[in-house]
Amino acid sequence: AFHMFRTNWIMHFLRSSSVCVLRYIFRCARIKLLYININGIASHQIAYKENIDISYKLDIPPKDAARFLSCYCSGHCPEDATNNTCDTNGQCFAIIEEDEHGEAILTSGCMKYEGSHFQCKDSPNAQTRRTIECCSTDFCNRDLQPTLPPPIPGKPQLWNAHLLAFLISVMVCCFTLVAITVVCYYRYKLQTGRRRYQRDLEQDEAFIPAGESLKDLISQSSTGSGSGLPLLVQRTIAKQIQMVRQIGKGRYGEVWLGRWRGEKVAVKVFFTREEASWFRETEIYQTVLMRHENILGFIAADIKGTGAFTQLFLITDYHENGSLYDYLKYTTLDTQALLRLAYSAACGLCHLHTEIYGTQGKPAIAHRDLKSKNILIKKNGTCCIADLGLAVKYNSDTNEVDVPLSTRMGTRRYMPPEVLDETLNKNQFQAYIMADIYSYGLIVWEMARRCVTGGIVEEYQLPYWDMVPSEPSYEDMREVVCVKGMRPVVSNRWNSDECLRAMLKLMSECWAHNPASRLTALRVKKTLAKMVESQDIKI
Repeated sequence: AFHMFRTNWIMHFLRSSSVCVLRYIFRCARIKLLYININGIASHQIAYKENIDISYKLDIPPKDAARFLSCYCSGHCPEDATNNTCDTNGQCFAIIEEDEHGEAILTSGCMKYEGSHFQCKDSPNAQTRRTIECCSTDFCNRDLQPTLPPPIPGKPQLWNAHLLAFLISVMVCCFTLVAITVVCYYRYKLQTGRRRYQRDLEQDEAFIPAGESLKDLISQSSTGSGSGLPLLVQRTIAKQIQMVRQIGKGRYGEVWLGRWRGEKVAVKVFFTREEASWFRETEIYQTVLMRHENILGFIAADIKGTGAFTQLFLITDYHENGSLYDYLKYTTLDTQALLRLAYSAACGLCHLHTEIYGTQGKPAIAHRDLKSKNILIKKNGTCCIADLGLAVKYNSDTNEVDVPLSTRMGTRRYMPPEVLDETLNKNQFQAYIMADIYSYGLIVWEMARRCVTGGIVEEYQLPYWDMVPSEPSYEDMREVVCVKGMRPVVSNRWNSDECLRAMLKLMSECWAHNPASRLTALRVKKTLAKMVESQDIKI
């Protein structure tokens, strides 16, 4: 019995020991296998790490990190995956998202434990529409069917390419149709306007008989009221003018050379904003008894509408020598030419300033913008005064000074002291006349510089050229003329010549600081007349 007991005890001991050894061997083998699988799975996850964003990583893996799942993969499979299967210590997932063409794409795969809680709770954003679902059993993601979320409110819908092309085509066609309609309408209006213009010309021929020249028409009108050509004749001439080329441009507009029945005329085309200047100059030129040989000859004035814009025409005599400013720059003078220019300019200014009494009298007129650029040179070497857009009229019966409403001002370089320091009495006509005399004195200085004596002559310059900038301000001129009391520099050679010495005395009395001390235009005219007579000059 004792032997039987010992034998059973030994068998039980051996059986228990074998179980323990087997359990130890199995546990060691399992740990080894776990280590190998973890390393393999970590390498497999690298292949799709770019597709699953790991936002959070634990430094110490949790207790269940050794739990592995087998998942179905599509689009997120590792490189060594077989049968679309991958292993993970996290969760299986399926994701549906919208590609750039607006199509829904369903993919699936394995997600590592780290960060899976954040990835599985992903929400759609403004750039893409997508939905992700996760599960935690083997191959559970085969049954996941995520759906796209509805479009985010406010997201602009893409235009259909065909609809966009259609709309663009319609817009282009409409624009082309409108453009063609406008062009056809413009051509129609242009043709009808030309026919109407030609018909008017044929009708207007009755007002001007064939063979009549401008000189004949003007001489006939001078025997009447002396206020210029009749308005119908003026309009007819303006319509029949042929523009040749532009010969000048200023702040008021442009000057063109024109032809009327073969005769050359000057056409002053005013800017629309200078309508007040055009109206004033036309009004002055049409004043009774205004015509004078030393005042620019007025022919006609008219407003021509072309449909698109309006042209303000002022037609006068054409003088090919241009202005005194241009003439003196390229021409030197002798004493006779100097006296001829100065005397003729004084005659024109005297005619403006003089009031002619009678039933058809002429009012006194002050120029207000007298300068070398507003005096033209005729073929015979005499002057004629032009540009009367700022002129002032004086009615002695009512003692009223008629000042134009134009916004234009005179030229600062030629302004007298009383204008620069704002002491001019605007209600007294004599003040405007004395301002003209000051400007005339500066013009005589310009002429005298170009007079040759003893083979010496100065180059042409504007008054105060060495004292103020080329475009002086009121402050510049006030400082030189009023504060310092300076006048243009005179050459020493003038004192050695009798004619220039007399001209120096004359201009000094014209540009005196005190307006009451200046000569009148009539006094200047008589003084120069004596000098012309002594030189036996024919004018």
